[in-house]
Amino acid sequence: MVLARVTLPRYFSLRFINRYVCAMNQAYLRHLTDSETFELTFQYVDPNARLNRQFNFSRQVTEPVSTFTQRVATNIEKIVKKKSKTGPPVGVRVSVSVNGAPVADDTTLCKDIFSDSGNKVVLNVCEQEFKVVINSPWISGVVLPSSILAGFPVYPMKFDSIYTDKAQSEFNWYKSNDRNKWSLVGGGFVYTTSNSDIGAYLKLSCVPKNGDLVGPIAETVSSVPVQAGPGFCPFETRHQFTKEKCSGSTFRVVSYNILADLYCDSDFTRQVLHPYCPPYALAIDYRKQLFIKEITGYNGDIICLQEVDRKVYNYDLRPLFEELGYESDFCIKRGAVAEGLACFYNKQRFKCLQTRRFVLSDELKNFSDIWAKISENDKLSERILDRSTVLQVNFLESVENNEVLVVGNTHLYFHPDADHIRLLQGAVIIKYLEHLIDEFRKKMENKRLSLILCGDFNSTPECGIYQLYTTGHVSEDHIDFQSNLEEAVKVPLHQNLRLSSACGTPKYTNFTAGFADCLDYIYYESGSFDVVQVVPLPSEDELRQHTALPSVVFPSDHISLISDLKWK
Repeated sequence: MVLARVTLPRYFSLRFINRYVCAMNQAYLRHLTDSETFELTFQYVDPNARLNRQFNFSRQVTEPVSTFTQRVATNIEKIVKKKSKTGPPVGVRVSVSVNGAPVADDTTLCKDIFSDSGNKVVLNVCEQEFKVVINSPWISGVVLPSSILAGFPVYPMKFDSIYTDKAQSEFNWYKSNDRNKWSLVGGGFVYTTSNSDIGAYLKLSCVPKNGDLVGPIAETVSSVPVQAGPGFCPFETRHQFTKEKCSGSTFRVVSYNILADLYCDSDFTRQVLHPYCPPYALAIDYRKQLFIKEITGYNGDIICLQEVDRKVYNYDLRPLFEELGYESDFCIKRGAVAEGLACFYNKQRFKCLQTRRFVLSDELKNFSDIWAKISENDKLSERILDRSTVLQVNFLESVENNEVLVVGNTHLYFHPDADHIRLLQGAVIIKYLEHLIDEFRKKMENKRLSLILCGDFNSTPECGIYQLYTTGHVSEDHIDFQSNLEEAVKVPLHQNLRLSSACGTPKYTNFTAGFADCLDYIYYESGSFDVVQVVPLPSEDELRQHTALPSVVFPSDHISLISDLKWK
């Protein structure tokens, strides 16, 4: 069989779908190239037997067509008999025709006719004919979230399909208080709820399409009703500064550590780190509604996120931002850590030329001047090489201007006695970026390359990284090198890029009960850009409203940074 090679998700099962609505005159057949089975689904109606039922079959591609049709007949006959206990004997007749000619012999195999080679296959069940649609668009799994808040966007937390173009497909949302009578409330992959939806269940109806092919409708109903939202969130005040999208030579950059569920979903977090935050507000199904509404409201052109769970990226951020016109790159940390960095960019304004993933511990020895000093201290060498820190780099070409952005995104190592490690990591990052920019400039002599470096640097403005980036050098006697005396080292550091902090040095970008300071930055080349706008950060009163962050209105322990930059 000449079929496209597709891998079904591991949870392929009808249990994710409340029901399929099949066209009355069609049977839907699905087969994967590397599978020995095919699946067939159709809706059979027999008014005399009061039967209206969907039948699903999974059969071997190597079995004779006659064996297959007999199995279909037997299964339907069993159901008809149950419905017509007092009626006459039932005789269900099933046959297959190909291009108008019936298949009557016992030697023709299912794989000989159920192909996409142009055969017009018809399944005949009694007096009814079903056109067999081979590899039609098909939704194999769709799930609505377990938490739905009024005033926030809702979308399928899982949406898996085969042979389907999601952009062409049709989505409709319905609501009901009793899950029986439904009223249409919206269309599209994403629906933003309102207070009028509180207490109602939601149903999503999906019509998968691909070109001229249309698959069966898949419907799923939420397991929970829409709940009241948390009320006014401080990020909604910040949205007042980002109502309008940037254009021309101005673009908006967002940097945000969204607090990975990996670190949030534990008794230690709930009882020790953030005991002031209600457990439900720490749950990722709650928090992601907040940070998605927050981030989308900033209308950013480039969005750099840290602490992004792999599942949140795959099932929430990537599909949602694709709907909004963004492309993205996800950079997992080294090792078995299931969180990392994500960069989203408005594809109407930027085109990605190249992506790099730089694992600091793997590349550190290539920076001989720095490594020579580190290697003299065994404890320091072992500790810094054991880190999972990465740098994500995307080369983004402006669609509107003759410019290329080199966008770096990172999250440096956190530990109270690790100022020296962070400074060394920051130095390696900036040297690597210098090398990349020099290398790329040779390939693109007619365009200007400019650096933007976002991230959670876990370093305050008094630390060496800020000095290195904004002044170009740090002496070997900097106090950061003494943060752990057993690992003390002296390394004079310098770099040639003229960087400034787009949002300055706010009093807080991280605010918990145990620690609060400025740790996050959007660095930019001051010779290439002017800062047009910095979106004001929440007030200290707002941060303390629920003791600290995260809270019922702040989804992370960090505060997002937003700045509009303009090419000079």
